[in-house]
Amino acid sequence: MSEKSEGIKIVSDNRQARYLYEILETYEAGIELKGTEVKSIREGRSNLRDGYVLIRNGEAWLLNVHVSPHSTASQYFNHDPVRTRKLLLHKEEIRKLIGKVEQKGLTLIPLKMYLKKGLVKVSVGLGRGKKLHDKREDVKKRDDKREMQRAMKNF
Repeated sequence: MSEKSEGIKIVSDNRQARYLYEILETYEAGIELKGTEVKSIREGRSNLRDGYVLIRNGEAWLLNVHVSPHSTASQYFNHDPVRTRKLLLHKEEIRKLIGKVEQKGLTLIPLKMYLKKGLVKVSVGLGRGKKLHDKREDVKKRDDKREMQRAMKNF
């Protein structure tokens, strides 16, 4: 199924996360937002690059994600751009994540922010940090693949 048929529009993508982390599992989560935040996200004015997810008191929190203040809203109604936002996950998912994050030393990283049927969702990845040689290996594979594509195109 394509993304259009599911009603998904990707608003923000954390491309650096797949370079820095080996993603083992992904989860879809809703976010608790204010009105001006939703307007800014719909305009594509959000940045996931430095973001991460913490689990405290049985709740998941999205930290360090920048959502720019809405341009037409007054200063009184606007939000703090880097405020902590609550993620909406099922209790079973949170329990699973607590065990994996604490025992195995894995991290939770926001991968994508998108609109699904009019609601803002975040794709959260459970990942392990890559070592320098793993990053180099990925770059080498990507370059080799590109070279093969060029060679196939010329024939």
